[in-house]
Amino acid sequence: MHGTEVRESDVCVVGAGPAGLALALMLLRSGVRTTLVERATAFRRDFHGEILQPGGQRVLDDLGVLAPARRRGSRILDGFQVVQGERLLLDIDYRRLPAPYDHLLALPQPFLLGELLDACRALPGFTYLEGHRLASLVEKRPGAPVTGVVTRGPDHAPTEVRARVVVGADGRYSKTRALAGIAAGRSEAFAQDAVWFSLHAPGRTTGRVRVHRAGGSVVLVHESHPDRLRVGWTLPHGSWRDVVARGMTDVRRELTRTLPQFADLLHEQLSSPAQLTLLDVFASHAGEWARDGLVLLGDAAHTHGPVGAQGVNLALQDAAALHPVLVDALNAGQVSRERLAPYQRRRWPVAQAVHRMQRVQTGAVFGAGGGPLTDLVRTRAAAAVSRTPVGARIARRVAHGTDPLGVRTDLFTVRPAAAKV
Repeated sequence: MHGTEVRESDVCVVGAGPAGLALALMLLRSGVRTTLVERATAFRRDFHGEILQPGGQRVLDDLGVLAPARRRGSRILDGFQVVQGERLLLDIDYRRLPAPYDHLLALPQPFLLGELLDACRALPGFTYLEGHRLASLVEKRPGAPVTGVVTRGPDHAPTEVRARVVVGADGRYSKTRALAGIAAGRSEAFAQDAVWFSLHAPGRTTGRVRVHRAGGSVVLVHESHPDRLRVGWTLPHGSWRDVVARGMTDVRRELTRTLPQFADLLHEQLSSPAQLTLLDVFASHAGEWARDGLVLLGDAAHTHGPVGAQGVNLALQDAAALHPVLVDALNAGQVSRERLAPYQRRRWPVAQAVHRMQRVQTGAVFGAGGGPLTDLVRTRAAAAVSRTPVGARIARRVAHGTDPLGVRTDLFTVRPAAAKV
């Protein structure tokens, strides 16, 4: 391509989120030359996947980045609770799980991404194309094997990355997936959207991820670093414009009814719709995750709702599952759909299981309505779960998923530069 800078790589990963960076680090440690393409120039992700489940923590621990990321700033949370007024409806206590992964971790995503990126930069064979937007896939004809990507940098100049495999890790609205002509498989599986904001709240700890129910409102609250509360307010799907039109006085009034213990913070700090970030909640499951020379990872392959804090953890486990498949395919010199298929066969049912679990959680625990009898049955069932071994089993399943796995560190052949003597 005339006037185009050309770079060579073994793998090109599109998207420097947790999954893309974690996979890049695994590949680099395995001696695979890796180029990472990221359209942003800074990690400004205030409301992206902050809660780490034990399954995701294990993957990051295997990579040696969990402890240093935590030192940048984090909060330990002991589990999930659902409360209605003064009543504790459900208590899933993670302290019942085996150590060291016996808690949730609120870790701001910029801290995690910064640590992963530093670890990648310490290894040979790494190229980071920051501020580069994906323009096209390189293929001889539509449907032919993918052999790279073309990006546009900050100066709009094109760069071609020639790679044996392209990994689309660019999120729920994946450009990689769209360019490949793969349908997202979106479904409106949830009746709610979520509006997120944060409050400066020194000393106002929660110790848990708490879901507060009052009337028709459901609001999630957890503490975050530094001295902040993250608040997620669920709204009927598609009602955001109506909420904004009602004005902030009405917004504060409704939130205060659900969170009276934080009324002072809401009235002092919540003053503008600009402080609220809307998350369009939907489920998606792409019909195919792998083609010749191309594979989708994390949210690009399957998207989930925020219930149960599963998205980032599934994505990290996806990376751990894809890593050995890619190493095997590259070593064999065969990067066909068939060679990449074991990754999809392993993780496809896991994503489907989380979709099913989230629908049940949303309807049975977090849903509103149904009348007094429904509410009574729901309350008694949730209390029974909290008191019996069923609660521990649920905690294990939510914490580690149906396919708990670690990183194949036995495939690592390269040490970080700092570790060399």
